[in-house]
Amino acid sequence: MLLNLNSLLAALTFYTCFPVSSQLQLDFTRIARWAPVIGLLLGGGLAGIDWGLNWLQMPILVRSGFIIVLWIWWTGGLHLDGAMDAADGLAVQDPDRRLIVMSDSVTGAFGAMVAVVIILLKTCALSAITTDRSWVLLLATGWSRWGQVLAIALYPYLKVQGKGAFHRQGMNLPVDVLLGLAFVLAVTGCQIYLQPEIWLLLLLRSIVSCTIAVSIGYYFHRRLGGHTGDTYGAIVEWTETFILCLCTIPV
Repeated sequence: MLLNLNSLLAALTFYTCFPVSSQLQLDFTRIARWAPVIGLLLGGGLAGIDWGLNWLQMPILVRSGFIIVLWIWWTGGLHLDGAMDAADGLAVQDPDRRLIVMSDSVTGAFGAMVAVVIILLKTCALSAITTDRSWVLLLATGWSRWGQVLAIALYPYLKVQGKGAFHRQGMNLPVDVLLGLAFVLAVTGCQIYLQPEIWLLLLLRSIVSCTIAVSIGYYFHRRLGGHTGDTYGAIVEWTETFILCLCTIPV
């Protein structure tokens, strides 16, 4: 079935730190299709916390920093860890050693620097966004995970075994890609409905966000010849970062 609650809850367990009852018969076979939905749920939760902190009149910089920390916490650092490992791998000059370095649990200098850059850019960008912050959070968390699903669908997986191997094996194309796309576009549609006076801006912002998500997946494919679980995480982190930066541009 397309709407499988056990599959959705399995995705929630895999992609976040939110507790799910161990008594449920979770189905992890095709959880990648739910990644954009989990992203939107995550973005909605962050938006709610952000609204509450704003109501308490917390300064925007402190509030933004808190949201970024909460963002990492709720995902268990899963995607950030992938971005760090991917950075360490790409820093290696010998292409044959890149996957070995990425599999190493020890974080290298490039991985540490990338983590600092991502967190810094996200915090600075979010603190510069004073309007429509909730919509921006939904935009970033939704498109980033759709970009991940698209990369899973389009490009080969480079490891025989790994955390991300079962994602590609369980893909049902094109349904799984279109499902996430429908949810993310629905969010943009809702915002356009509520703010019709800036519909062109919202549409362009969504198109550029989609382009960012697709481009980052393609970039890692070109550099490595395919993807791993680490690069899936890197797609999420870098797409989120660039979308937040995009939304700081005044119009």
